Amino acid sequence: MASESVQQDVFTVLHGQASPIVSRWAYRASDPFAISFSVRRSSDRWIEWLVARDLVIEGLTTPTGIGDIRMAPRRIDGYDVVELEIRSDGGSAVLEVDRDLLAQFVDSTLEIVDLGEEHDHLDIDGAIARLTGSAAGPSTP
Repeated sequence: MASESVQQDVFTVLHGQASPIVSRWAYRASDPFAISFSVRRSSDRWIEWLVARDLVIEGLTTPTGIGDIRMAPRRIDGYDVVELEIRSDGGSAVLEVDRDLLAQFVDSTLEIVDLGEEHDHLDIDGAIARLTGSAAGPSTP
């Protein structure tokens, strides 16, 4: 395994706007079921969502998602995009991400952790220790 993480910045179109914004997609083997998706709001401020990797994979080829994040492949003005609808208490937005670039990013995540192997990368004892503030490991008799 060459790397434990991957990150990719992608120009993303906010639906109805002419100028693209920057979105950042990141994946870590230590959190194998999730992809971090961030949108740059200003020069130094990012808004981040955690998205199930399965949702992103499915969103490349079929409409998917319920609740705060929905994804669907679309053809807009001759371009293949994935339309990403995000909602929060502060509002909602529809973003258009180049489908090929998003697929390349997903392929990079699969090189790190293949589908079905996510459980092999989970550190349950470490997660419990972080949540409880304990450094205790497995008990010994």
